[in-house]
Amino acid sequence: MITARQSRAARALLGWTQETLADKARISLTALKRLESESGLDVYETTRDQVRRALEAAGIVLLSTVQGQGVLLVDDRGNKPNPSTAAR
Repeated sequence: MITARQSRAARALLGWTQETLADKARISLTALKRLESESGLDVYETTRDQVRRALEAAGIVLLSTVQGQGVLLVDDRGNKPNPSTAAR
């Protein structure tokens, strides 16, 4: 299950606005705002699932451990760092 913080963090990593994510997840902006609210508003599980799928399609991995939750942006598009500019 995606949390409000994970959704906001994933959008930040992708540089997406709420409008962009709502469009890509095919949900209303109001539904996304409810999901990302810290007030604990009720959200349909299908809404959470659509948001999760849209983020995963963009390269986001949702992390959940006993220590907490997080997000990871995976660049699997074959972009390899340039050896001359890579950190040494």
